[in-house]
Amino acid sequence: MSARVSRFAVPPESGSGRTPSNPNDPSVPLNPSPAQIRRWRRALAEERAEARIYRDLARCAEGSEREILIELADAERRHESHWARLLGDHAGPTRMPIRVAILGFLARIFGFVFVLALAQRGEERSPYESDEDATDQMAADERIHSEVVRALAARGRAAMSGSFRAAVFGANDGLVSNLALVLGIGAAGVGDSTVLLTGFAGVLAGALSMAAGEYVSVRSQRELLEASSPDPRADEAVGYLDVDENELALVYRARGMDPAQADDHARLVLARHQLSRVGTEVPTFEEVGSPYRAAASSFLFFALGALIPILPWLVGLTGVPAMIAAAVAVGLVLLGTGGVVGVLSGAAPLARALRQLAIGYGAAAVTVVLGSLVGGVVA
Repeated sequence: MSARVSRFAVPPESGSGRTPSNPNDPSVPLNPSPAQIRRWRRALAEERAEARIYRDLARCAEGSEREILIELADAERRHESHWARLLGDHAGPTRMPIRVAILGFLARIFGFVFVLALAQRGEERSPYESDEDATDQMAADERIHSEVVRALAARGRAAMSGSFRAAVFGANDGLVSNLALVLGIGAAGVGDSTVLLTGFAGVLAGALSMAAGEYVSVRSQRELLEASSPDPRADEAVGYLDVDENELALVYRARGMDPAQADDHARLVLARHQLSRVGTEVPTFEEVGSPYRAAASSFLFFALGALIPILPWLVGLTGVPAMIAAAVAVGLVLLGTGGVVGVLSGAAPLARALRQLAIGYGAAAVTVVLGSLVGGVVA
């Protein structure tokens, strides 16, 4: 990172237009402008808010995660002291930013991982690298903080990824496929009762198909990974191996070591008698998830998503107004699910939301055109 020179660290030249520096501390301005005070107070409020977020998260965490979050809160306190020193008597109490209030609300709904993902985005967007009043150390701190939070969030993402993936895919497939189905059928000119019946058929058939597909997919993936992992029963054989023949060396040669390295490593393992997983810890495949949870999540969320496009017909709308209402309702939900996925994945939520909307509406538009063509031919 290139070194930056604060405008307060250099004595002002005559006629330069710079704010005069405090002779007792050249890094502190003597008479800051109202604009500077407002900007520094915003920075102070943000640092106080981030420290509060990490302290609140630490209360929900345990062990090393709790310790890491407390240390992050302490680091934000150091940054807070920097802005408070610049402000001097102008520091005072600050109001909680709206972002923190929203984070607290989302934490109660979506939990620990969601807030960590949002905190990661906040750290990545830190303006300190271009802020002439922030130190190089503060800018470096914020960059490292984003990596620390990313690592903490990764643990939660791995634990929830299987079921979460199935839930998101299920909901989006239900929304898009059933919207496309009812709009295509409606555009063909059939009666409203037929559209509604077709929509219900889409809910049931799609949910069952998604659940079965998720179960087979996750189950197969786990079986393939388990077939490639070390067999834990091999541990029991280690103590009975012949040191002179040293069959264990073949394991390490099969994993890429040359013969000499494999022999040395195998003899060391046998001498210590402390092998727990034949040199490798057996993975738990948390990132894959349970096939049963994946199937249940996929079924439930597909059904919920697929019900939304037929709600207008259920509440009494008919014809084109029902089709427009279905498209609007599905569009709003697609924006919401896309935004949530964007936040949890550490990406820009708006871009993900718009992408989901474009995909959903694109599929619906194609089926409307095809439905109109087919309806015209059949008629």
